[in-house]
Amino acid sequence: MTQISACINKKNITIIVFSLKLSISSFTSTTIPIHRHFSLQSFQETCPNNDQHPKPMLKSTSRHQQEQTMVSLVKSSTHKPHLLQIQAHLTRSSLLQNPKFSLLFLSSLCSSRDLRYARLFFSQIKNPSSSHYNTLIRAYSSSNSPKEAFFLYREMRQKGLKPDPISFSFVIKSCVKFRSVFCGLQVHGRIIREGFLSDCLLLTTLMEFYSSFASREDACKVFDEMSQKDTVAWNVLISCYLRNGRTRDVLMLFDKMKNEGVCEPDDVTCLLVTQACANLGALEFGEKAHRYIKERGYGTARNLSNSLISMYSRCGCLDKAYDVFKGIGEKNVISWSAMISGLAMNGFGRDAILAFEEMRRTGVIPDEQTFTGLLSACSHCGLVDEGMEFLNQMSKEFGIMPNIHHYGCVVDLLGRAGFLEQAYRVIISMKVKPDATIWRTLLGACRIHGHFTLGERVIEHLIELKAQEAGDYVLLLNIYSSTGNWEKVSELRKFLKEKGIQTTPGCSSIELKGIVHEFIVDDVSHPQKHEIYNKLDEINKQLKIAGYVAETTSELHDLDVEEKANALSYHSEKLALAFGVLVTQPGTTLRVTKNLRICIDCHNFAKFLSGVYNRQLIIRDRTRFHHFRDGHCSCNDYW
Repeated sequence: MTQISACINKKNITIIVFSLKLSISSFTSTTIPIHRHFSLQSFQETCPNNDQHPKPMLKSTSRHQQEQTMVSLVKSSTHKPHLLQIQAHLTRSSLLQNPKFSLLFLSSLCSSRDLRYARLFFSQIKNPSSSHYNTLIRAYSSSNSPKEAFFLYREMRQKGLKPDPISFSFVIKSCVKFRSVFCGLQVHGRIIREGFLSDCLLLTTLMEFYSSFASREDACKVFDEMSQKDTVAWNVLISCYLRNGRTRDVLMLFDKMKNEGVCEPDDVTCLLVTQACANLGALEFGEKAHRYIKERGYGTARNLSNSLISMYSRCGCLDKAYDVFKGIGEKNVISWSAMISGLAMNGFGRDAILAFEEMRRTGVIPDEQTFTGLLSACSHCGLVDEGMEFLNQMSKEFGIMPNIHHYGCVVDLLGRAGFLEQAYRVIISMKVKPDATIWRTLLGACRIHGHFTLGERVIEHLIELKAQEAGDYVLLLNIYSSTGNWEKVSELRKFLKEKGIQTTPGCSSIELKGIVHEFIVDDVSHPQKHEIYNKLDEINKQLKIAGYVAETTSELHDLDVEEKANALSYHSEKLALAFGVLVTQPGTTLRVTKNLRICIDCHNFAKFLSGVYNRQLIIRDRTRFHHFRDGHCSCNDYW
């Protein structure tokens, strides 16, 4: 800067003051002066006297070489002081208004993430083109100020410039980021008016927009309007179904992609499908997806292997999860954490701890997810002392501050073990703000131990968060009914009716031969309903002979014992299990997934069924896995 300032007279200093002011806070680091590319002699030759404006020249005499040198400088400069000097030269040589250089320089500024500087430079361009706007819109769409991208888009249109598919694509992405459905709908309308419905890439972005706002129908409509659907579009649609809880449709779309043969599923598709299988507990379909992964050569992808570990674990098939784990060449922390979590959720808490110790011996450093798995393992197996030790160890030894998920595992651990007041104190004293999930975890523990006083306090906290749901009141109803407090049950039922609060019906699903069958309480929609109910009646008779007695505290109505037992007979998980026994060979493992917590009576029913019928049963409810073998449950002692 010394050489340049020495040859510019006082009248012309003001020309670059604007640029220099922008960098006043940035000259804190030592950088190599970019003015070495400008010669003092060239300035003096173009400025024979002080009355003449200086015309800086690059050392090269050829105009083409000058431009090439300037282009090279702009592309290679990343430090703000360098960029400021280049801007000063662009201003003095009138190149700032040259679209070629101004666009290139603006791109460099956006790449440097200094959007304030980029916006100020943009304001100096007299007639910015669509490309200038697109460059800035793109930068803002991925910044912390995505709304500015929409404002620029609106300004662009006001100036008579027509947005192109690139403009629309990044504006849509910005609408997703600042969560504005209204703005996104406006942009969609403009896309239709401008006639860009044949641009598949743009329509894919629109699908992502609707998917992010859980608008599955609109995303499907955009998909149907696409003239050519590529694999990316299919993946966005599948992701939309997965995000909206339509996991069965994900499996259907995967089959449709394969059968049509136009767009083959890729590694991303397989990743989404394995996640869907994990959510559904659809082991057979998951195995089919695994075979496809091997056939297409995706098996070496570590993220897919990690997803397969999670899928097999959540389907209760630990041997296959471990086979995938062993096949990973270089196991990272995600691989180890997936295996630890798999062992934890299947009730093998001690094995999860041993896996953690082996992980440390191999030199892999644990992360937050690793400790979530460890604390979950302690919770599933009632390892209170070990769990509290891990909670202390993660911060003291590894510098990982506990998050809401870690505290949630600890509250679940203490709550299931009966230390309800201690669990409550943990929530009150933790450094992060309690969310609705952690209060519901404690409420579930209150239900298990019949602690309705603390349960009422928990409901008050949920009301303060404005996060109470029908399921929370159902848990409180369970607490009142289990203690025989029918007056409280009646009051709470009246309150729910007055407020119009409706409970979510329990739904259980079971996958057989690649088809997922769903049941609700007293379900009569299944084609084999008569056979299912006859089989369930037969099972009930056999279990009663073995000593099964209905746990009538699970029934929330004030009925006599026999009426309560009848009301409990046709819960959704019992229907799913009866269907499984009906249509499978003896000894076949049955896997059931339920959207809510399994009640104590259904838990006992499954335990007896596993012994009488010599079946391994795996029921995954909203909170955990329940493994039943030979009349026992892996989590029975801490139910």
